[in-house]
Amino acid sequence: MSELWSGAYREFLNSSPWELLAVVLAIAYLLLIMRENPLGWLCAFISTAIYTVLFWQVSLPMQSGLHIYYMTMAVYGWYHWRRGGHESANSEALIHSWPWPRHLLAMLLVSVLTSVSGFLLASQSEASLLYLDSLVTWGSVVTTWMVARKVLENWLYWVFIDSVAIVLYLDRGLYLTTILFLAYVLIAIFGYFGWRRRMTGQTGLVQGEGEQCGDVRSK
Repeated sequence: MSELWSGAYREFLNSSPWELLAVVLAIAYLLLIMRENPLGWLCAFISTAIYTVLFWQVSLPMQSGLHIYYMTMAVYGWYHWRRGGHESANSEALIHSWPWPRHLLAMLLVSVLTSVSGFLLASQSEASLLYLDSLVTWGSVVTTWMVARKVLENWLYWVFIDSVAIVLYLDRGLYLTTILFLAYVLIAIFGYFGWRRRMTGQTGLVQGEGEQCGDVRSK
């Protein structure tokens, strides 16, 4: 553990201003998303653009490609959160939960894609932990989609994915990013319970509005 913190401190001293900016914006993204603030997607776009270059430089091609996807999802997430509601084209999307069959399908999809991409990368590269790299990549692809769609369980997915990513980044000596992902795990735990409370409140509000509309029509 002391090696982690000392390594992170050394990396902090040697970090470029761009990397430090990416870290700050990445944390800001999560904190804003926890509060359902669409500005979080702007932070995500800038942060992931920086990380796309950083991960390519340390031979993590899947992670680099993943962050290109993140930039695209940041644009989609902004749009869907602002105009993705079901009541009208301009209503905000609400937090909701997936049924278990959909979660099983998502897990199966991630498993298959991880196996295929891990095998293909292993046959063409000597880099280590390629299957873990692939798992983090495809798990993040699915989970980011869940965030953009405001699926409650995305936070539980992030707890698992970020924990796996910690192993990957420790192996690459990215100590500062490792600490960032430790923070991500804690934020994801708080994010789950925060969104669950918000979902309960939103459900009650929607039901109340529906009853009011019914009363108006009956009159």
